[in-house]
Amino acid sequence: MEAVQFEFPSAVIQVFCKAPIAGQVKTRLMPELSAEQAAVVHRQLSLRTLALVSAAKLCAVQLWCAPSAQHPFFIQAARDYALSLQTQSSGDLGERMAIALRSGLESYQYAVLMGCDCPSFTRDDLVQALTALKNGPEVVLAPTEDGGYSLIGLKRPQPALFKGISWSSAKVFAETQRKIKALKLNSVTLRTQWDVDTYADYLRFIDKDNG
Repeated sequence: MEAVQFEFPSAVIQVFCKAPIAGQVKTRLMPELSAEQAAVVHRQLSLRTLALVSAAKLCAVQLWCAPSAQHPFFIQAARDYALSLQTQSSGDLGERMAIALRSGLESYQYAVLMGCDCPSFTRDDLVQALTALKNGPEVVLAPTEDGGYSLIGLKRPQPALFKGISWSSAKVFAETQRKIKALKLNSVTLRTQWDVDTYADYLRFIDKDNG
């Protein structure tokens, strides 16, 4: 079998994803959707993201799984897409992200970590993130409309960027920007994305897919 020729062979894309377990994912879509329906939405969004990063053939892809890479959803994803499975560590979101990025940067010159619930991402967005890191800046961020961010790229581990952040709040991007400034890091901000957290976001997602 012929080896894939990546555009960015020195990079890795890391996708953070929870197993689609009813009652544990997309709970803010309830009560408009049932727990089972919310899990189906999470599954749809996750597969969309995995299809995007796999088909892009930009670089190696790692799927960082929670609570375990042994869930059938992840095992099937590894069969269906060009990616490897990793298990997220314990700790808060910042700790888990910092550890994943540190792991990726042990084997690659730069790493991009992204969520699995952002349907606005395109291949061009990923190319821009990887190109930016390749050309110089130490940090790349893609903010989201709700005040968070959906993608972060690094050239070396930056554990301080993930400490003292109000995760799952509208302050995440602003607080991270302040950390970047305090650490005197060069950064690039990519175009603003939107993710699916609320029922209104879900309706927007459905409209996008039907449009």
